[in-house]
Amino acid sequence: MDLTLSWLLLGLPLAFALGWVASRIDLRQLRRERRDSPRAYFKGLNLLLDEQQDQAIDAFIEAVQNDPDTSELHFALGNLFRRRGEFERAVRVHQHLLGRADLKPADRERAQRALAQDYMKAGLFDRAEAAWHALEGTAFDAQARLALLSLYERMRDWPRAAAVARRLEPAATFASRIAHYECELAEAADAGGRSDEADAALARARAADPQAPRPLLLAGRRRARQGDARAALALWDQLRQQHPGSFLLVAADYAAQAQACGREAAAQAALSAALAEHPAIELLQALESLEPADAPQRLPRLLDHLRSHPTLSAAQGLLALPPAALTPEAWTALRAAVARSAGPLQRYRCATCGFEAQHYFWQCPGCLSWDSYPPQRIDAL
Repeated sequence: MDLTLSWLLLGLPLAFALGWVASRIDLRQLRRERRDSPRAYFKGLNLLLDEQQDQAIDAFIEAVQNDPDTSELHFALGNLFRRRGEFERAVRVHQHLLGRADLKPADRERAQRALAQDYMKAGLFDRAEAAWHALEGTAFDAQARLALLSLYERMRDWPRAAAVARRLEPAATFASRIAHYECELAEAADAGGRSDEADAALARARAADPQAPRPLLLAGRRRARQGDARAALALWDQLRQQHPGSFLLVAADYAAQAQACGREAAAQAALSAALAEHPAIELLQALESLEPADAPQRLPRLLDHLRSHPTLSAAQGLLALPPAALTPEAWTALRAAVARSAGPLQRYRCATCGFEAQHYFWQCPGCLSWDSYPPQRIDAL
């Protein structure tokens, strides 16, 4: 009994001493790990700021190995992999984060968003779609919907793009996009011979954005193909009044449909008014198609347009006239237009960065590359 008590009295201090030594060893190791982890982390940040991404990745991997429970290190490492185009490694990092049971809800949502971005960059659209859908109802809900909208546009999935756009707030901001989606559906239906679907899609487009020019333009083309020239002209007259710029896309068709239904005089008056308000070569050419080839007003009108808009297209229209009809004023205007259009092309362009200059350089002022300028000017390449 006395022997047992003696051993007990001797063993208790020994056990306490051993426990104290072990705890000190564990504390030293923990402090060392915590000290090493920030050092590797800050080393990675410095390398990243110095644009040394390879060395930064190595430093971040070392930091993650020293402290595998730190989620911020994983996020930094995954983002670096994505920026470098190493999407498979980025996916593995973010999937590892999502697999952790102790991850906070906010960090889990961040990891889900990062994973969706990985899939988008990698072109894995089906997986990206599922990853973005998983973020609906979270703090990243609006961002996920916008990403899905962009994804459906890239996939040319117009019905789902329109559905997502209608759910975004404020919906009025996306009215123009919705109109374009419906117009895409109308063109696809029209190409497939589904006339009723095309009409319905155009009606939805005009309801989504009554001020959009594309539904009017497409509706007019559909009526023209159906042989209803008067209806096409009515739609395009509305387009001309509301969107003079977009009317230029159908100015030639407008003149052709006017000839088809015998309304040349009304079309000439409308095109002349539009030309006076918004001078453009498209309107001028459409107007000329309604006049005789030897109309006396053609040369003065072309010359006036060339003087005010010295473009190659206007010069080409003037050169289409018989050479004998060209006056000295016309030749002067032609030379001025050609000189103005040729100016930007009479420059040298660096083959490395695209920097343009009027003078030839052996070393590019933009990217400092040597011998990167071809000896020919842009118009000769």
